[in-house]
Amino acid sequence: MGQVSVIIYVTIAVLLLLLISQSPKKAPNHRHRRLKLRSNFTFSHPRHTHHEPIPFDPIVADLELRREDRQWEKEYFEHAHPEIVHHDSAPAAESQPEWEDFMDAEDYLNDEERFNVTNRLVVLFPRIDVDPADGFVTEHELTEWNVQQAEREVMHRTQREMDTHDKNKDGFVSFAEYEPPSWVQNADNSSYGYDMGWWKEEHFNASDADGDGLLNIKEFNDFLHPADTKNPKLLQWLCKEEVRERDTDKDGKVNFKEFFHGLFDMVRNYDEEGHNTSHEFHDSTEGPARTLFAQLDKDGDRYLSDIELLPVIGKLHPSERYYAKQQADYILSQADANKDGRLSLTEMVENPYVFYSAIFNDEDEEDYDFHEEFR
Repeated sequence: MGQVSVIIYVTIAVLLLLLISQSPKKAPNHRHRRLKLRSNFTFSHPRHTHHEPIPFDPIVADLELRREDRQWEKEYFEHAHPEIVHHDSAPAAESQPEWEDFMDAEDYLNDEERFNVTNRLVVLFPRIDVDPADGFVTEHELTEWNVQQAEREVMHRTQREMDTHDKNKDGFVSFAEYEPPSWVQNADNSSYGYDMGWWKEEHFNASDADGDGLLNIKEFNDFLHPADTKNPKLLQWLCKEEVRERDTDKDGKVNFKEFFHGLFDMVRNYDEEGHNTSHEFHDSTEGPARTLFAQLDKDGDRYLSDIELLPVIGKLHPSERYYAKQQADYILSQADANKDGRLSLTEMVENPYVFYSAIFNDEDEEDYDFHEEFR
């Protein structure tokens, strides 16, 4: 079966490339678009950060991370050595990619240093089509691919953070070594995030799965990204933080009103994507809210404790897998031309900007011919 799949891939790729090479020449004003890199670099609280789609292509992800590393190093240097930073100097222009940073991407750049999306999709297709390798990419395979790319990005940033905080370079971070983000250090006790306990010792200890007082790279990653943890202590800590945030009357528990004005919307939006939230009582939503509240209220005391929030904590803090599936569903909705619930290589090649739309300059849009660009 594996040999047959390889033969199918090679045959389809050769046919596609032949068709592309024999297609009519583009009009003079049709150009390949240059890459426009995102920047996920931020010092903001993770729950305040909009979750951007991850790059579909690992080459693009590598280029973005290199650029992000340079920006990180610049800001970290300015933070660590404010005495030698000239604040009155003009702000530097946003760093753009150096094409030598592409490494293996050289084969996918044309003479004008434009990125050839078609060739990349032909290469990536068999890497995604693995479960099973049958010549089609399913929602499950796309989700798994996106999860892999997301985990790779997240771990890269975690390693960078760990290198910053691991003062004695022993491969671990102690609470004494850890320095919270500057926005936490400069906050007062009433600000969001600081009062909740994020970045405090309770959060640190909950992330310390083996209880040795130190965070290894996996534990430190959980500390920075608790939504993706499988550590029961950290999940319980997340539940406590939700109670602390929602508990407006400070009785240590969440009553129905506190649940309805916030938590229920978050759970419902997780289950019903695209729903418009409301913070007012309505007959159409109060009923389902009371049903869910009763299901969670195991002891029937008409309050929700932190333990009782555990069944929905994954919906209050969506994981990378949740966003990966969202991205996969979007790709399928846009590129699945025959609506059979899967993608062929032809469908991917004919819909390239579903995979690369976020990283190209809008200024080229008027010169874009959907079926001929990047061929």
